[in-house]
Formats: sequence, C-alpha cells, structure tokens
Amino acid sequence: MTDELIRLTATEAVARLRAREITPLDLIDAAAARIAQVEPAVNALPTLCLDRARDHAKALMRGERREAEGEPGWLAGLPVAIKDLTEVAGVRTTFGSPIFADHVPDRSHPVVERIERRGGVVIAKSNTPEFGAGGSTFNEVFGRTRNPWNTSLTCGGSTGGGAVALATGEVWLAHGSDHGGSLRRPATYCSVVGLRPSPGRVTRGAQEDLWSPLSVQGPMARNIADLALFLDTMAGWDIDDPMTYDAPGRSYADAVAAAEAEKPLRIAFTADFGGALPMDREMREICAREMRRFEALGIAVEEMHPDLGALNEAFLVLRSQHFVVDREELLATKRHLLKPDIVWQTERGLAETPSRLAWAEHERARFFRAMREIFARCDVLVTPGASTPAFDVMLRAPERIAGQVLENYMGGSLINAFATLASCPAVAVPCGFDRYGRPVGLQVVAPPRQDARALQVAALFERLSGLDRRLPIDPRPGEVPPYE
Repeated sequence: MTDELIRLTATEAVARLRAREITPLDLIDAAAARIAQVEPAVNALPTLCLDRARDHAKALMRGERREAEGEPGWLAGLPVAIKDLTEVAGVRTTFGSPIFADHVPDRSHPVVERIERRGGVVIAKSNTPEFGAGGSTFNEVFGRTRNPWNTSLTCGGSTGGGAVALATGEVWLAHGSDHGGSLRRPATYCSVVGLRPSPGRVTRGAQEDLWSPLSVQGPMARNIADLALFLDTMAGWDIDDPMTYDAPGRSYADAVAAAEAEKPLRIAFTADFGGALPMDREMREICAREMRRFEALGIAVEEMHPDLGALNEAFLVLRSQHFVVDREELLATKRHLLKPDIVWQTERGLAETPSRLAWAEHERARFFRAMREIFARCDVLVTPGASTPAFDVMLRAPERIAGQVLENYMGGSLINAFATLASCPAVAVPCGFDRYGRPVGLQVVAPPRQDARALQVAALFERLSGLDRRLPIDPRPGEVPPYE
C-alpha cells in the first residue's frame, strides 16, 4: 500500500482523497515510511513534524478546516514539504543558519497559512543552503543534500531538499522560493518540475524587501499538472504582500488541461544567447535536439535571443541590495557565523553607489525591452534549465563551465537570472539525460503574468517526452564525472 501511494501523482492522490478512497493519515504514514527508507542516502527533509501533520489531518477529517474546499487548488489533506527558509508555526525553522539553529516560530509564513487553509498538510521542512544563498544545498546545521540520480552529485540549490524529496517519493508536492534559479536549477538537476511565478502571483508576506520583484515563492512537483495544482493552491491576493493580485478567473489546472487545444504557433529557442553565456556542450546539444519535439505538434521553433549586454553585472548589483536589506545587521553582529558567499554579497552591496544602482536599473529596463521584442514574435522563449550538469556534491559551485573558470558562486546563474530580471514566469521541465546519466532540462519563459502560458508549453513538452513517468526513484550511488 505504501509503495502504491507514493507513486500516485499529486493530482491522483487529491482525487482519491476527495472521493474518500484514502485518508490524509494514509498518505502521512506512506510518506513517513518512505522518508525513513531514503533519507539516510539523500538528507532532503531534515526536520519532520509528523505529529503536527496528523493533528491537522484529523481536524480536516472532522470537517474543522475546510474553508477552501471546492476552490481551485484544494489539496484535501495532501502532505507537502515546506522549504526551511519559510516559517511553519511550532516547527523548527533554521534558514540553514547556525544563528537560527534552534528557532521555532509562533506564526507561519503567509504562504504556509494559505497552503494549510487550502487543505495542504505540512509534514516536513526541506533542506536549503544558508539563507538560500547558493547553487548547492548544504549548510552548517544539517549538512549536504545529495542528488538521488547519483548521490555523489549536488541536487542544486536553493530548493534542493524539495526537489530531492519529490524525486524519491517522500512527498507529492514541495514548496520553494526563487531568486536566481532556486526553483528551476534543482528541478533540472533532479528531473522534476519547478516554477518561478511572476512577481505578485504568490505571497512573500513576511520578507523585508516587499517591493522587490527578485525573490518569489513558488511550487515544485513531479509533473506539470501537479505543478499547476499547487500554484492554484498558492495564488491570489494577500493582505501581507502589497505586490499580490487576485487569482485568475480560470485555474492553472484547467489551463494545463487545455494545453494542446491552445498550443502556440511559434517558440523561440536559444542554447547560450549566441555564445554570450558559458554552456556545457552536451547540455546545449541535448536541449537543441529535444526542442525539435515541438515540431511534431506543428509548432515552429525559431532560434533567437535578446542581447544580454551587461546583464550579469546588473544582476549582481541588484541582488547585492537584497542582501543589504536582509543581512546588514547580521554582518555587523554575527559576521563569524555567516558563510563567505553571504559576507561577499552583502559587502558588495554596501559598497555600491547610487550611480551604479541607477545603471543596473537602466540595464534591466533595456533588457526587458529586448525580451519584449522576442515575445512580440513568439509565445515563449525556451533555454536549457542550467548551464552545467549536476556537479560534485562537495563543491559549493561548479569550478568551470565549458572550460571557463567561474569568478564567484553565482557565475553560472544568468541562464536562470535573466528571467528573474525581466519579471517573467519560468518553468523547468526535464528533457533527458547526459552520457553520465545526469538529468538535463529545459526552461520555458513566458511574458510577465503569463504563468499559464509557460505551464501549457511545458505540459506539451512533458507529454511528448514522457519523462515524468520515471519518478519516483530510489537513491543511486555513483562516481563524480570528470570535468571536460
């Protein structure tokens, strides 16, 4: 029974919950058994809250917490994981930092409150880099999270624990957040799906830089239909977040179901923005080949890309201000407890001048207009989901990409960060494996607030590839492939 339940998709599990064929307690027990089985190999969910989950499930079964039943995104008691950057009332929430190793909040983050109101049952916190800073999931509190396709490799970051928990069948849905690719790169490395929603689509509630569009909350799942279901759970106006707006009139689940009937006419594709980004050769080749699958649906694929210009530098300038808002006080009082990457990024932000900030904003506006020209001709822009395959789990970042040595831990992030800077929704969807068996994925980027369009195109590709049907997997040991 346990094995059968963990292999259900989230959509299937919710349907069975609604039909009273299974109970939330059945799913909690199945998840707990699977977690005990695979956690020693992967370290994805270091903090469990099973008693709290069972109490919540029993309240749902008694009809005490059913405010959103029947609305889009109603989860009916489905267990979910919450990233350890996001507070859950009464549950240890460390932010991956030794400074907060024993922090237990009294109130949940608004997005968690929303998920629970809509029938989600929190069973665990997923591992993350310290304060979410990094493309590999490790911290001084819980250690390293490993990629289930090869446990010698990283799962990416910063929603690494969530991606691994999905791929191994520990949970059916995982919550995460994204700034420079944190929902998309782990999804790519673990062969699951992740969406960076448009800013304002999902509440960020408790964070301090409420008027910045760079960091967002969002969903991760094993397939696109489940991803749409979870986005419906999260989406909508929230009094705690001034950037939020109402949920759409048509649910994201319904939009995905209509994907084939509403397929696009033309898709833009770029592997490396005309050589402007370092890109692993095999990833470039696999993604370019797999893009041709769209042609079987009568969709034209056209190679094109906006001019990146100095966007990488602009991203680092703007990102550094996020660190100043969030980490300046800790830098002054607990510098010795912060990892070097956070110290570097915060100090860089403190050293920036008003003129440099103005320049970065001008560069971002220029790039947005270049993206607009792409979207005037094509429905979406598709790229590889990451610039390099999963690398050694012991490294904090890849040493080099396509022979190019990276200057800092964010050196390979622009393939994801370009969508962040343009305020575009972006979906990571699996597209294959390289010669060493490492997952490869595509990133589908749509115009701002066209989250449904991004999901539809990703759903079309998923149906053509069938890769979602390979999950969940048991963790697999392996060697670290050589750099080329």
